[in-house]
Amino acid sequence: MIFCIDSGNSRIKWGAHADGRWLAQGALGHDEAGALAALADQWPMPARVMLANVAGPAAAGAIRARLAAWSAVFLEVRSEAQRCGVTNGYENPAQLGVDRWCALIGARRLAAVPTLVVMAGTATTIDALDGDGVFRGGFILPGIDLMRRVLASDTAGLPLAVGRHAAWPRRTDDAIFSGAIEAQAGAIERAFARLEGAGKRCLLSGGNADAISRHLALPHSVAQNLPMEGLLALAEDI
Repeated sequence: MIFCIDSGNSRIKWGAHADGRWLAQGALGHDEAGALAALADQWPMPARVMLANVAGPAAAGAIRARLAAWSAVFLEVRSEAQRCGVTNGYENPAQLGVDRWCALIGARRLAAVPTLVVMAGTATTIDALDGDGVFRGGFILPGIDLMRRVLASDTAGLPLAVGRHAAWPRRTDDAIFSGAIEAQAGAIERAFARLEGAGKRCLLSGGNADAISRHLALPHSVAQNLPMEGLLALAEDI
């Protein structure tokens, strides 16, 4: 069994994989990390525990402490110059966020075609992977919820919007929510137009993938937990 952990800004996602399939997957808040100890009791010792962490050293330490019984097979992944058919085109490959790196590897694992890889969570990342598996670069912008919070906290008189999307909003809450959606979709559509290569595709993953998908005017697929697919590929490549 391979046990994969994607420790993001907001949540800890985990998955247990064996015999060619995910046996179980789940998600916890960082304040619920103690529940990971129960997983170590529930599952047999894995062949490998793979961790991708962007939530800082304290979060990684908490995860390791809860899974201390599996410490002998624990590996915290770092971004590299090349692995699993993906070449890291960042000027300094080690500075690419490990969640983005794992998502790129996960996307390449699914299909070897030019791919726009969108991770829609606390932040939204939009990354270009060419047909040869070369990461060409990408964008980082605030996610939908972060955009809403910034407008509520840094402007006078605007609420923390709980609205709905409309083509031409006529309520402030709807205008804020629709603006956040349109900003995400517009950035993705512009990036996809730049991506070159036959058979190109767009993959969305992350907690806000479904919300964006409903308003995206280009062919695309939602592929949940792309970083964990990447972690699985990395485990199999060791």
